[in-house]
Amino acid sequence: MNFNLNETIEVLERTPRTLDSFLSGLSNRWLHSNEGDGTWNVSEVIDHLIEAEKTNWMVRINWILNEGEHKPFPPFDRLTHLNQEKNRSIEEKLHEFKVNRAQNITKLQMLIEAEINFELKGVHPEFGLVKLRELLSTWVVHDLTHISQIVRVMANSYREDVGPWKEYLGILKK
Repeated sequence: MNFNLNETIEVLERTPRTLDSFLSGLSNRWLHSNEGDGTWNVSEVIDHLIEAEKTNWMVRINWILNEGEHKPFPPFDRLTHLNQEKNRSIEEKLHEFKVNRAQNITKLQMLIEAEINFELKGVHPEFGLVKLRELLSTWVVHDLTHISQIVRVMANSYREDVGPWKEYLGILKK
């Protein structure tokens, strides 16, 4: 078992800064290109991260603490962000993500002070019993997954432009 709450928070704190530094000020082509039908562009990934901050992570942590194994988590619609307003700038979205994440980390740290048991369980609607430490670990890996997705989508924009170097660019082989 590798879970460490302090290390978890290290990544959760850095994600908004990393995305802000990487994405702020980029042209729309970088932000709105995707990998084809049914895929997300960079701006949509940020919308998804915002939605998860609002309706997923802390909601489920509190659910485990208050409901335990008695009732399943409320479902999280991973696609709801696709039906939301589209005309906000990336800077506005990144700011909202940063504010929401900071609030969630503060709440998480308050729970830590209470020395919560990371082996407490809740009921996921699809997976069944899940542990609090698994949910917290998933939050970090979810961030890393979407950072990877953003980089991959952006690299894909130049797939044909790199010419023969594509052979050496692993990010373009997926």
